[in-house]
Amino acid sequence: MKKTRISLLLANMMLSDHLLAAGAYDINKSYPGGSQVNYNGQVFEARWWANPGQTPGVVAANEWDTTWKLIVEGGVTPPDTGSGDKPTPPDGSTITVYMSQAELDAKELALTDFPAMAAVKASIVTRDNLVVEAVQPGRADNPDNVKRVEGVLSESQFNYLFPLRAPEYTYRGLLQAVAKFPALCSDYSDADAICRKSLATMFAHLAQDTGGHESSRPEAEWRQALIYVREKGWTETITGGYNAECHSDVWQGQQWPCGTFDNGEFKSYFGRGAKQLSYNYNYGPFSEVMFGTVRTLLDRPDLVADTWLNLASAVFFYIYPQPPKPSVLHVIDGTWQPNDHDRQSGLIPGFGVTTQIINGRVECGGSAEHAQSQNRINYYREFANYLGVPVSADEVLGCKGMNYFDEKGTGSLSTYWDLDWRYVAENPNGGKSYACQLVGYQTRFSAFKKGDYSRCVQHFYPEVVIEDNGGGTNLPPVATITGPAQAEGGGKVILSAQHSSDPEDKPLAYSWTIPAGTFAPALDQVTLELTLPNSVTDTKLDIKLTVTDEGGLSRSTNHVLW
Repeated sequence: MKKTRISLLLANMMLSDHLLAAGAYDINKSYPGGSQVNYNGQVFEARWWANPGQTPGVVAANEWDTTWKLIVEGGVTPPDTGSGDKPTPPDGSTITVYMSQAELDAKELALTDFPAMAAVKASIVTRDNLVVEAVQPGRADNPDNVKRVEGVLSESQFNYLFPLRAPEYTYRGLLQAVAKFPALCSDYSDADAICRKSLATMFAHLAQDTGGHESSRPEAEWRQALIYVREKGWTETITGGYNAECHSDVWQGQQWPCGTFDNGEFKSYFGRGAKQLSYNYNYGPFSEVMFGTVRTLLDRPDLVADTWLNLASAVFFYIYPQPPKPSVLHVIDGTWQPNDHDRQSGLIPGFGVTTQIINGRVECGGSAEHAQSQNRINYYREFANYLGVPVSADEVLGCKGMNYFDEKGTGSLSTYWDLDWRYVAENPNGGKSYACQLVGYQTRFSAFKKGDYSRCVQHFYPEVVIEDNGGGTNLPPVATITGPAQAEGGGKVILSAQHSSDPEDKPLAYSWTIPAGTFAPALDQVTLELTLPNSVTDTKLDIKLTVTDEGGLSRSTNHVLW
């Protein structure tokens, strides 16, 4: 299938005087209000400050929803192609679209450059596993947040709080989990107080989720946490569970391909660790955060039970937000502050809202406190008392009558990339946006993973080819032909290369190659005036254009006439 190639951002066109006065739009730059730029042969003016990546030419129902306004339509009317001035191959094929990696990286930065996203990204930073593996109780070189936890909770106190724990849960494992996530027990102005409250909150929820809940035991219920390291009834050899999303016909199975047993059956991603991590679409992201690859824990899910990851998975859950819910960490340290809608929903800082985050769909919203929520309250009071955390009389500890988080609250942060469905009139192939947008539901592309914006664009637009000039190296030009697809024998056809472009916006040289029996007065101009032979019925004429930039790099494309 023939491809015509185009550059979305820089069009080296024959310009009117007004167009020449406006500089080419640069996606990496900011523009103050009143700035004029040339974008795809048109001149736009910034209504107000335009951040990097806020591209001109975006169509909106209300013009005041866009940063740029169109002030000059363009300089040259292209030959009639039957479909406006947007290059479209006459045979219905898809135009190849060239974009630079720098352009995509700038767009990703622009779309994620706001305080709420910055706060979350800062909170989920991790340390190298070499640092984590070196952690030992009492070691002088332990990271500062680990030392803070050691000062708040000694190993003997850990043993007292969790006397019935499974042997896989260890004090060193807790310190390693803390080391992996520097934001936990970090350097706040009241760091020790926030650290104590963080641990009390986390331990109370672990007591509910992994506790024995046996009132007949000599150990109080709040001290019965961490009994379970694997979900009840499951072992590492059991197959056929928690793996429906492993199949390659669903996107979760494509993005987080499951490990298999020797017989080829999928491994089971049942609950493991202190937060009972379940399903491949949770093991995969957790593995990538821990090891930089999804493969480690998809192939060895048992590690979430048998190593320090059993507690790290709980910290991971504590640190990461689940929009529209904020992270538990940001509730405790005060980063999350409710707006009026949150308050009307009963979502205010306190232990109760952390229960809403963890299991609100089951335990919250009723007229009376759910039994599980009441357990959490009881356990929190005990851990808070033991760790020296004051519990004020007006702190909301439960979640009865509390509505769920939704997109109107301040915790509603879109953290995944998905297809941007907007229509952009200037773009080829039907006006595709050639962009991705932030969404609040899980997709295979995370806003927390650098480069996923580019991967999202390439996934949804396979016609996109990524090139990069490496910060100065010359890139080849893009050759584009516009003109009619059909012609009559003995007639004249005008084809144009005016939509060809150079990534560096430098002049191009043109060279046309025409079939035998045709004639053109010049083969080195931007426009080709082609005279056809008298009879072209049922004859395919293939015209080739080669464009060459100042650095000697060339590209070619073909145009078919019938």
